[in-house]
Amino acid sequence: MQKILLGNEAIAQGAMDAGISGAYGYPGTPSTEIIEYIEKQKETKEGRIVAHWATNEKVAMEEALGMSFAGKRSIVTMKHVGLNVAADAFINMAISGINGGLVVIVADDPSQHSSQNEQDSRFYGKFAMVPVLEPSNQQEAYDMMAYAFELSEKTKLPVLLRSVTRLSHSRANVEVKDKLPQNKLNLPNDTKRFALIPSFAKIQYKNLIEKQKELEKIAEQSQWNDYQEGKDNKLGIIASGIAVNYLLENFPDGLPYDLLKVSHYPLPKSLVAQIFDRNEKILVLEDGYPFIEEMISDFLGREQKVTGRLTGAIPRTGELNPNIVAYALGLEDKINEDIPQIVAGRPPQLCLGCGHIDLYEELNDIIPEIGDNRVFSDIGCYSLGVLEPYDSIDTLIDMGASIPMAKGAADAGLLPSIAVIGDSTFTHSGMTGLLSAVWAKSPITVIISDNSAVAMTGAQPSAAMGRLYDIAKGLGVEEEHIKVIIPLKKYHDKNVEIIKKELDYQGVSLIIAQRPCVTMSNDKKELARQFNTLTPSY
Repeated sequence: MQKILLGNEAIAQGAMDAGISGAYGYPGTPSTEIIEYIEKQKETKEGRIVAHWATNEKVAMEEALGMSFAGKRSIVTMKHVGLNVAADAFINMAISGINGGLVVIVADDPSQHSSQNEQDSRFYGKFAMVPVLEPSNQQEAYDMMAYAFELSEKTKLPVLLRSVTRLSHSRANVEVKDKLPQNKLNLPNDTKRFALIPSFAKIQYKNLIEKQKELEKIAEQSQWNDYQEGKDNKLGIIASGIAVNYLLENFPDGLPYDLLKVSHYPLPKSLVAQIFDRNEKILVLEDGYPFIEEMISDFLGREQKVTGRLTGAIPRTGELNPNIVAYALGLEDKINEDIPQIVAGRPPQLCLGCGHIDLYEELNDIIPEIGDNRVFSDIGCYSLGVLEPYDSIDTLIDMGASIPMAKGAADAGLLPSIAVIGDSTFTHSGMTGLLSAVWAKSPITVIISDNSAVAMTGAQPSAAMGRLYDIAKGLGVEEEHIKVIIPLKKYHDKNVEIIKKELDYQGVSLIIAQRPCVTMSNDKKELARQFNTLTPSY
């Protein structure tokens, strides 16, 4: 049976057909559609598969590990920067090992289409010393899921599957197979390996080190690593993941060079040695960091033979594409990056009628009085407040950084200091920063721009809905300094007055600017209205 699927949907379908019982994640482009696809399926609606948006990626990772502990198969999904949040659990569960198969699916974002960096998640897999799979097309993305679970249960390790934006968000025909049954509840015989006190962790770490030779042997024999010999030995090409497609698009009549396709790590060293021995030069094509290029230059000690991102044959930043590959091969005389006028890019912008706009207009009335460079913000739609015509916020580093940065600036004497954070980002990683500020009695004002959704990634439900006031109170913000405003033009003057008053308070004050996202469906808006019952502070 064939289906036309996005790369993300192929991953999701492959996971379901491999017999998963749980799917956990936090929304983040370009990974979001994986959980969304599973949410819509009959098995999920009937309760046979749990699909859950966690409050952050670390929580999602730990929920998936709990499902694995019980012997069942699970996936956890996130974008590349989300793996930073989940890294503690990810690194340590490589040491504890898993029980039921567990696949960590990370979608990287070369060219930073919707991200702060171009981080390459393959380095995390190497750091954790676990198998890494990297599909080059939608069919492989689907087929690799069953293989990944088999590999995970065979090695008792989590498996990292890495996608990239172009694979995640492009469609192709995918041949799907019959579904495998879900694992039965099967608790581990030895739970000490999951209890990582130092005496147990030392044993587990030694076991992980000893597994490396087995993992290398499996990768050497893997069906996903393929060597094809060509007739021209002046150049050998090592390509990984989606880069294989960009290469082959330039040779419709067949590739004249040796090609080593790498889709299963650890790197198959014997195959790399073989392509080195057969060819005068080596070109490395990979979408992301020079991961393979660094390793082969290192362990073979012949860096002068290798070309790629490190040598400038491939641009050091951004996505690959067929033209860049053609230029590196001498088939084109320049890298053409011209964008046809019909598809010329435009700056991202907030939606008409967005509550964030009214909040920024209120802040912009205040900033001339208090001075510039004192509004610390965070990740979400409201990040666009850094652009014109608003130019309201000054920093945007990572999820949850706004409140600690405002506190640090206040500690340095920058007063007033303001943190602007979204409702979902607040429950993702803002609460600990607020607790720290409350503990220190920091003179900062926190504004939660609450639109009742994870709006930037498709208006998934926010765990903060209807809970922000109680959370702030529970974390120790004084009740008389928790204010609720509605960011609408008719309340502009009242809102400005409230914000100014709280800026004068020499402690932690918190303002909830509450208004549902304008893009939410009517049923979601009605749900938000049912939860958001706070009375404005007018």
